Amino acid sequence: MHPNAAFRWEDEAAMQAFVAARGFATLCVSGPEGPIVAHAPLIVTAEGRLRFHLARGNRITRHLDGAHVVASVTDADFYVSPDWYASEDQVPTWNYLAVEIEGPVAALDDAGLAAQVEALSDRFERMLAPKPVWTIDKMAPGRFDAMLKAIRGFELTPTAWRGTRKMGQNKGPDDRAALAQALAAAGRTREAGLVTR
Repeated sequence: MHPNAAFRWEDEAAMQAFVAARGFATLCVSGPEGPIVAHAPLIVTAEGRLRFHLARGNRITRHLDGAHVVASVTDADFYVSPDWYASEDQVPTWNYLAVEIEGPVAALDDAGLAAQVEALSDRFERMLAPKPVWTIDKMAPGRFDAMLKAIRGFELTPTAWRGTRKMGQNKGPDDRAALAQALAAAGRTREAGLVTR
């Protein structure tokens, strides 16, 4: 994570909410031949654990059960031009939100995998309202169980949450206001709001 303390994000509840809302992570594990990376949809359980699934054929799956893993979740990243600040003599940078979750991973059984897929689809289907929520009841009998055979589910139990909210907090109010104005003018209103918080 970014070493500047001004960008440190320590509110674990806020980080969990961010990860849950994003619902997608980059997973990193050390394999016998070096680092292995994969990308996976996830849910955050009520206990703060991460449940995710991957294609059974993904090479990382045979190294996850019992491994110590880092999951990285990012969002709202953007380039910052020095011209966007009120002050002179600035340099380009990149602002972003990021959370790293570290901990041991255990494989889910078939029931846990089915529950993870159903919880994931329910969470994100509800965001598509007014579209009716898709459920497995719309599938032919046995089809869902057959398709589950193509994926594997896992659960990461966090031992550490580390966050970075790099949104120009190391700049003065005039520079942040100018940056927010430039982002808004470029149509990046969400990012402009993050800079002014």
